[in-house]
Amino acid sequence: MLLLISPINHEEALESIKGGADIVDVKNPKEGSLGANFPWVIKEIRELTPEDKLVSATLGDVPYKPGTVSLAAMGAHVSGADYIKVGLYGTKNYDEAVEVMKNVSKTVKDVSPDTIVVAAGYADAHRVGAVDPMEIPKVARDANCDLAMLDTAVKDGHTLFDYLDIDKLTEFVEEAHSYNLKTALAGSVKKDQLKPLHDIGCDVVGIRGAACVGGDRNTGKIHHTAVAELKELCDSF
Repeated sequence: MLLLISPINHEEALESIKGGADIVDVKNPKEGSLGANFPWVIKEIRELTPEDKLVSATLGDVPYKPGTVSLAAMGAHVSGADYIKVGLYGTKNYDEAVEVMKNVSKTVKDVSPDTIVVAAGYADAHRVGAVDPMEIPKVARDANCDLAMLDTAVKDGHTLFDYLDIDKLTEFVEEAHSYNLKTALAGSVKKDQLKPLHDIGCDVVGIRGAACVGGDRNTGKIHHTAVAELKELCDSF
């Protein structure tokens, strides 16, 4: 299970790398759960990240505007992202989500077939009117994505497990794997939740809060010692 850590700037990216993160995920919590950062920040972090580590970029908690989102995907690609994550926030159902992701996949794959396209849904989708989280594996499959992901839309202390129990998460992972897709799970994931995620076959675990001093994704800063502890845990299972 790979450890994805989400820095917001140059300083935090260096801490993530020093701590041993497998994937450096550039985001901007000020703009939401999967808030987008600026192209120059992605570019700078790609340049300072070792070549053997992947850099991920979030496009935001996106609206149902396939053209707008596709242009954002091209921006992330040009900025150097190896992973491009789309938070399907404004898509209310499977059809809308597929339309957005299919266009993102075409945009990215036409110019860079090896870039990883991630369809990201929300375990608490009912709170924001987004597409059902259990539809995300099918969305990813039918839109030619590489990875199906879940996060939480509302960051108020609740975790992934408050909305989907281990049986539902297992179902999500197994369905995605049956389509030859990888999976990523995030959503205020705590240290003691890493092993259950590993045990159900999750491929990537996404973390910010637990890697920050004080454990707060917004007011805290990522520190390499916290990242190293998480990485050691992931490697110990």
